[in-house]
Amino acid sequence: MAQLFDFGLVGLGVMGRNFLLNVADHHFSAIGLDTDAQKVADLKDEGHSDDIEGTLDKVEFIKKLARPRKIMLLVPAGGPVDHVITDLLPLLDSGDLIIDGGNSHFEDTNRRFTSLKSKDIHFMGSGVSGGSEGARMGPSIMPGGDSKAYEIIKPIFEAVAAKVNNEPCVDFMGKGSAGNYVKMIHNGIEYADMQLIGESYHIMKLGLQQDNHSLKQTYDDWNQGVLQSFLVEITSQIFNKKDDLTSGDLLDQILDKAKQKGTGKWTSQNAMDLGVAIPTIDAAVSMRQISGMKDIRMKASEKYTEGSGEFTPEVSVEEVRDALYFAFIMSYAQGMDQLSRASKEYQYDLNLESIAKIWRGGCIIRARFLEDIRLAYKNDSSLESLLLSPVISEKVNSVVGATRKVIQYTVAKGIPTLALSNALNYFDAFKSAYLPLNLIQAQRDLFGSHTYERKDKPGIFHSDWN
Repeated sequence: MAQLFDFGLVGLGVMGRNFLLNVADHHFSAIGLDTDAQKVADLKDEGHSDDIEGTLDKVEFIKKLARPRKIMLLVPAGGPVDHVITDLLPLLDSGDLIIDGGNSHFEDTNRRFTSLKSKDIHFMGSGVSGGSEGARMGPSIMPGGDSKAYEIIKPIFEAVAAKVNNEPCVDFMGKGSAGNYVKMIHNGIEYADMQLIGESYHIMKLGLQQDNHSLKQTYDDWNQGVLQSFLVEITSQIFNKKDDLTSGDLLDQILDKAKQKGTGKWTSQNAMDLGVAIPTIDAAVSMRQISGMKDIRMKASEKYTEGSGEFTPEVSVEEVRDALYFAFIMSYAQGMDQLSRASKEYQYDLNLESIAKIWRGGCIIRARFLEDIRLAYKNDSSLESLLLSPVISEKVNSVVGATRKVIQYTVAKGIPTLALSNALNYFDAFKSAYLPLNLIQAQRDLFGSHTYERKDKPGIFHSDWN
């Protein structure tokens, strides 16, 4: 009898191939499907095992999978996902499982989940973070959909996921599109953290006149302390890379225009829908958009030539480090607030401690600080905001002074820090017992009779302002 494989994967690009090899390394037989013969050949070249196979034939692919079939898709989000599902559906049987491992929009996942459920096919949207290296060595995996369906794939996912303290960085997130939603927020935080690191680089390069060698050492030192994280670690590595085409460093030859695939924008758009404030993440998305205005920025730089102000406070590398740590905390706090609100709105029933737990390893935003977040929600699962945790507030209080000083410095120097500044302003608004929004309510009532509430008595009021 021909061998039946435990796991199937459609899409044998670098990410898919590495994930499949990871599955085979953990003693689950795996078969891959792709329309590109070279990608199938690459899988076979790297596999070197009877436990892994690749094919161009979808019928052969389905026939060689043990039931219930467990099929993961690692193809571009949008139309390609629907195309693969439509292509495979006539070949599937009741109880089979399809897992979308890409960055699909959560509303698309809801649609696919409902459609396939009516056909008695299980569907899961499962965020996978860690890039191609994570896929090969152990990613963070965020599955959502049907808890019974998760039990089908759980042994494989727990085996291939990254491990922290021998605990797999995977857990069932919640029903429907919960997995893709959690991955979307992960990516929103990722946008913010990358922008914040970029701003710290800008301060030290332009303001403190650090060269690339010094910057490499600075980020390396930071990665040994409270800022220990994957993103700070790779930032240190970047400053060491020489350019193959010139005698200088590669970083200095890279154009300052950042691209995006949409998950950060989705995070911002959804936050608006939910009524959640995530200004640090919003600023990171905006800065990528501003970076794309390279030609206009060059013209503006010639037109506006103001110098630094008369008062420029001095700042140290350590104070920049503290400001970055402060802003990281704000970034995670905003993301966790959005998860909390979405959990209620979409009835995901998310476990925020579990999410922090599986983000500690494998994923792009893995960081030492996530253990503090996990403990904060473990100590109080009903925490209204991460910033209300005693453990977190103590950390914030220790670095907010340095943050204020750094922002003063960047304003005086004219160094743009949209994300860092927004992090501080968010914090100041968050902890303010009074905000001037009473004036806005008065304005709205005057020009549009939109009414207002009073401090001294309950009810809805309207005044004749004339």
